[in-house]
Amino acid sequence: MVFWIFGYGSLVWNPGFQYDEKVIGYVKDYKRVFDLACIDHRGTPEHPARTCTLEYSEGTLCWGAAYCVRGGPEIEAAAMQYLERRECEYDHKITVDFYKEGEDLEPLVTGVIVFMSTPDPIFNKYYLGPAPLDKMAWQIATAIGPCGNNREYLFLLEKAMREIDHEDDYVIELANEVRKVLDIVKGATKDTKLIAAPHVTVKDHIPSLQLLPRQEAVAMDS
Repeated sequence: MVFWIFGYGSLVWNPGFQYDEKVIGYVKDYKRVFDLACIDHRGTPEHPARTCTLEYSEGTLCWGAAYCVRGGPEIEAAAMQYLERRECEYDHKITVDFYKEGEDLEPLVTGVIVFMSTPDPIFNKYYLGPAPLDKMAWQIATAIGPCGNNREYLFLLEKAMREIDHEDDYVIELANEVRKVLDIVKGATKDTKLIAAPHVTVKDHIPSLQLLPRQEAVAMDS
């Protein structure tokens, strides 16, 4: 038995499990969005982070990395158990066709597993849904959890996509907006003024902005 898993968030740079092959490529008709709450890796229940999920979008491509695990039943089971624990905010798995870079006519692999969220908070309590860019940026700039800052997750994803030569305009735009928030905070700190985060229309309350220290990601991430 062999299985493939497609990574489009932190799995691109930090898979965290034993695999036999990594291939850069894409899946069709899905796009990356920061609409999923994370309360145990990059955020907390009181101040959830925003992390990636996929959203159906006809005609689009989502670039990332596919990992092949073929080391035998024990290794395959260990990899899946790790992924299910790590991706616990995602309420279901789908299978998709995966296309290798430069080979667009036929998929390299069919039935590649992808963890994603149902885009409805009734079915997945971790689904936050979309929000205005500036409000998402304030939330990402402030959230922190056991694996580090939410902003670090976003910046690492931006860097990872650049390193595989497939930058994501949405990720870049959001990252630049977060940098603007951090600049505001730095300026406010110099002027000894208090800056409060604007109202964020998500189900969890977002507290006033605090400038938090950056931390390195660890293996368990989402």
